[in-house]
This record gives sequence, structure tokens and C-alpha cells, in this order.
Amino acid sequence: MRHLLSCEFNIDTACVELCFADGSMISIDCTAAQSEVADNMYQRSELDDLIYNDPAAYLKTVTEYKPLD
Repeated sequence: MRHLLSCEFNIDTACVELCFADGSMISIDCTAAQSEVADNMYQRSELDDLIYNDPAAYLKTVTEYKPLD
């Protein structure tokens, strides 16, 4: 398991960037993630708020998303 050093939103790329202790980095495209997760403007608004105020919570919300069948 990799140790997460930082989780920040990069406004220039519109991505949440994760930096790990082993030097690796993951970048999550917020536009694409929100297109998959948010069904309406209210959910998008909540996700936007998380991006700027708590990128780690945004990451958790997006990665734990399970679509309804």
C-alpha cells in the first residue's frame, strides 16, 4: 500500500492530483469524473464545493461511486 503525501486540486488542469511517498502521482480529471457521477446540477454543485474545499473527500466520493442499475 502506498502512503499518500498530498491531495490537491490543480485549477490549471482541472484535475485532483495525488502524490505518494514512492514518488508516483495520479491525476484525476474532474470534468470526466463529474460527468460519470453527477446526475443533476445539485450534485455537480456539491462536488464542485468538495473539489475546492476538501479534495480528499472529493476523491473518496468519486472513487466509491456505484451507479444504480
